[in-house]
Amino acid sequence: MTPSETRAIVSLSLLAAFVDGEKHERERAEIKRIAEGLSQADGVNLPTLYQDVLMKRVSLASVAGELKSTESKQLAYEMAVCVCDADGTQSDAERMFLADVRTSLGLDASAAQFSQQAEDIAAAVPAAATVTATAAAPAAAAAPSPDSAELDKSILNASILNGALELLPETLSTMAIIPLQMKLVYRIGKAYGYELDSGHVKDFLATVGVGLTSQYLEQAGRKLLGGLLGKMGGGLLRGLGNQAVSSGMSFASTYALGHVAKRYYAGGRTLSAQMLKETFSGVVQEGKSLQTQYLPAIQEKARTLDAGKVLSLVRGA
Repeated sequence: MTPSETRAIVSLSLLAAFVDGEKHERERAEIKRIAEGLSQADGVNLPTLYQDVLMKRVSLASVAGELKSTESKQLAYEMAVCVCDADGTQSDAERMFLADVRTSLGLDASAAQFSQQAEDIAAAVPAAATVTATAAAPAAAAAPSPDSAELDKSILNASILNGALELLPETLSTMAIIPLQMKLVYRIGKAYGYELDSGHVKDFLATVGVGLTSQYLEQAGRKLLGGLLGKMGGGLLRGLGNQAVSSGMSFASTYALGHVAKRYYAGGRTLSAQMLKETFSGVVQEGKSLQTQYLPAIQEKARTLDAGKVLSLVRGA
């Protein structure tokens, strides 16, 4: 893709991030941080694009005019869909926006099919219908304590899986990382006797500093600006030749989420928000240091993943 097409795709993703007007200030700050962190990559000045979107100096029409090839149009639409679905199923405003995107880009019915696939992944997160986030309470005190070693193993396996998904070029693979992280937190809470709904899990992620939309933008931005997203023919990055693509953040963030959730629920949810955030930050660094050690396992897992079965992967987690 040309630099102008890359800029257009990133701009469309940012437009999608703010289209519903309901982003928490905390999420906006994370998106800004990511834009600054990925700045000047591949000729794209993300901080400038971020400001252009916020100041409404960028329109859907202007972005669509920059996308010339069928591939760039399809990729732009897919990323916009995943941004809209990153924090849950689409709102009415997001659905209308994506319909306008399809029309502006002249996409066919297959685009709507992709949107449905993304919606299915977004919906495949824990939902305990009988328990609300605020009412989540420990199960009977007689419940056996979970096997700590087994939980550690499940956290590591989830981290390796998400690290592998980060290596796949398909946009849906990147989107699957968030619901898989949510399911990991859900399972850990359940192991300690807490039945959690998706609202509680989202609040937990937000408290430790993981924004859903911002995390997707960061993952996809590394892939796009590193040149992986958009490769046709199923070209899969098998190694770590491009560090911008394969920073291992998905491994590290999943590892940290799992271990912080384990401490939080094992301790009866007594850690303060500040303590959770500080602990998460520290364990992320630990996860980053471990990523090199588990890189061969991550690469091997990537070779065995079938991107066409991402939904079943999320549902079965």
